[in-house]
Amino acid sequence: MAQRIESDSGFGARFRGKRCFLTGAASGIGRATALKLAAHGAELYLTDRDTEGLEATVADARALGGVVAAHRALDVSDHDQVAAFAADIHAEVPAMDVVMNIAGISAWGTVDKLTHQDWKSLIDINLMGPIHVIEAFVPPMIEARRGGNLVNVSSAAGIVALPWHAAYSASKYGLRGLSEVLRFDLARHRIGVSVVVPGAVKTPLVNTVHIAGVDRDDPNVRKWTNRFAGHAVSPEFAADKILRGVAKNRYLIYTSQDIRALYLFKRTMWLPYSMSMKQVNILFTRALRPSAKRR
Repeated sequence: MAQRIESDSGFGARFRGKRCFLTGAASGIGRATALKLAAHGAELYLTDRDTEGLEATVADARALGGVVAAHRALDVSDHDQVAAFAADIHAEVPAMDVVMNIAGISAWGTVDKLTHQDWKSLIDINLMGPIHVIEAFVPPMIEARRGGNLVNVSSAAGIVALPWHAAYSASKYGLRGLSEVLRFDLARHRIGVSVVVPGAVKTPLVNTVHIAGVDRDDPNVRKWTNRFAGHAVSPEFAADKILRGVAKNRYLIYTSQDIRALYLFKRTMWLPYSMSMKQVNILFTRALRPSAKRR
């Protein structure tokens, strides 16, 4: 009951009765955002490739009194699957009010360790996945002339040069660039575009991220990855930040102040930023290549 009361006042009222399409709804930020939207009275359309996790989110959203009008397990990197789900949805309703691209994967590694499949998977899921969703859902929003919001979850790695993130950043910088262009292209249709740039978030992705050429079970590597996870915010905190930002039609939405500060540092003090990132890269490489010291 407390959650429903919250949804009837403040920013939550912005989503009441709105049709909201979300990818990545089975876990992490996607699940937390779906459940908050359910509590705020939104009408949900959910997808994820994890069938069991998606079903759990659907059940929990309905337990909160939320409406899940449609859900389907699919892979956003498969254009035909996305297009088919969109066609079935649009056969029942003309358009979404909010489209949120949250699904994503991560992999770290130096260019000599990353495989072609690492690069391809990141681009296919993190960049082409959102493009497939945009292709399928944004034109009907334009035609419906109801306005709305498009939300793309990028990353801190989409605005700053984090070590060993070349492949991941390729996908996330691409998504941020796409979002910036659409911010202006879609303004005349009253469709706001927001790009979310989270830092560390306590999701399964943090503990399972693939690091090419590195043994994650090495005690020293585990120590540093645990330290990274220790700075992570909860998915619920991130979801709250996202929805508040969308309600205010913000372009860049930060889930933590450290990323906002780092991006400001980059934009206003390029030389110190460059020197700092070189040192961070050295420290990162030492931390994740402990076996080299023992040879």
